[in-house]
Amino acid sequence: MYPFLRMIIQLIKVRNMPHIGVLDAHVSYHMCMPWDLDIWMELNNGRTLTIYDLGRIPLAVRVGLAKLLKQKRWGLTVAGSSVRYRRRIKMFEVVEMKSRGVCWDDKFFYLEQSMWKKNGECANHAMYRTAITGPNGIVPPIEVMQALGASEINPEMPVWFKAWIAAEDQRPWPPMQD
Repeated sequence: MYPFLRMIIQLIKVRNMPHIGVLDAHVSYHMCMPWDLDIWMELNNGRTLTIYDLGRIPLAVRVGLAKLLKQKRWGLTVAGSSVRYRRRIKMFEVVEMKSRGVCWDDKFFYLEQSMWKKNGECANHAMYRTAITGPNGIVPPIEVMQALGASEINPEMPVWFKAWIAAEDQRPWPPMQD
């Protein structure tokens, strides 16, 4: 089940936090609960993506995107993601999550999120290709940035994001059925 109560708590926490730029990091803290575990008694890989929502949606609030989405009746969608898992997260362990925008192109916004253990080790890292959608399909990021009144210059896309996008472009779609 989706962690609605946890999301509400995160949204209450960010309500009075200062506005941040689209490329700034939102930092939040999350505890691995018993219902987040897999059969190996560690944070389930699928649940990791759900918990990342608990950082990504509040990030949208802090940059002003959530208000804009409501105002314009736009939607927010994930068009692709890739996660690297490196350290186990055990029950009742608290992690620090960092969520931030990285860059954008003519169609998509690219984000990254990471979970950090108390000892300073990165437990996992996710990268996303996201889009804002409107009644006519994908809203160009430049239009979103203008509507936000954002002054950030689009930074050069990191090499590892470019490589991921190139790899994604090689995947057949729709996938093979046989």
